[in-house]
Amino acid sequence: MGIDLGTANTLVYVSGKGIVLQEPSVVAIDVNEKVALAVGEEAKKMLGRTPGNVIALRPLRDGVIADFDTAELMLKSFIQRVNEGRSLILPRIVIGIPSGVTGVERRAVMDAATQAGAREVYLIDEPVAAAIGAGLPVAEPTGNMIIDIGGGTTEVAVLSLQGTVISESVRIAGDELTEAIIIYMKKVHNLVIGERTAEDIKIRIGSAYPTNDDGDAMMEVRGLHLLSGLPRTVTIKGPEIRESMLEPLSVIIEAVKRTLERTPPELAADIIDRGIMLAGGGALLKGIDTLISHETGIVTHIAADPLSCVVLGTGRVLENFKQLERVFSGRSRNM
Repeated sequence: MGIDLGTANTLVYVSGKGIVLQEPSVVAIDVNEKVALAVGEEAKKMLGRTPGNVIALRPLRDGVIADFDTAELMLKSFIQRVNEGRSLILPRIVIGIPSGVTGVERRAVMDAATQAGAREVYLIDEPVAAAIGAGLPVAEPTGNMIIDIGGGTTEVAVLSLQGTVISESVRIAGDELTEAIIIYMKKVHNLVIGERTAEDIKIRIGSAYPTNDDGDAMMEVRGLHLLSGLPRTVTIKGPEIRESMLEPLSVIIEAVKRTLERTPPELAADIIDRGIMLAGGGALLKGIDTLISHETGIVTHIAADPLSCVVLGTGRVLENFKQLERVFSGRSRNM
């Protein structure tokens, strides 16, 4: 079983079946009973809409486990769902994690998976998994550059011969772009909006680079007006949302440039020939490939299925375990 344990979404791949589960990484908990009421899509609908005795929360922040018990609950629930309620001894789980996490954070992921029922846990760095899932030839002696923009982290890596030559992980990604929109709406329009509304704005009219039909992108947003304290509707335009996201986007661009500066010349030449590959949910932001191409001067491609790259990568590693054994960054045996 391969798992992409993401800040925003968790995906599960089962050998021979493919991707069997794709759910938001959200858990709704009854505070009094200390039990999970809902996990995944059902729990996401409750975000910002729960009564006092129920909290809907995301157990992962910035790509790592922020709430261990809730993360374990979530993993257990997803694993049971995949097994259709049957109690199976799981032979092997491969989990994609950000490359910049500490030893303690790695241990937490391993422990959560072991507690959730795994017999063997292997960890793989997300950029490596994303590159394998995007179909890059990571086993060959050529330079491959991947940018994986997730919910909590952006991973930039140069890979060659099944290994990471250079990588950088910044804890600025989709969540920070959403947060930037919330701050902008409060500052400019005096409107308080929730996380779900901000994400909706980002998906519908957000962009990273100006396009011809940019000025036409408009959207009505409902929220709480700060001055009157009453609900109000405001019309916003695409260019102002792009402007609100400038700061987090520039941090991502800087990380890409820093990685390119540190790349050995032979591999840099390969990257210029082959281009840069974009994966992760952040790759779906309109114009982000154009922005990276413009800033680096290197052609940037978006993976065929950017959201599934990491989980597909873990699945390919599972199915070619002996050939790709060198890609693991950590393992635990729990016999």
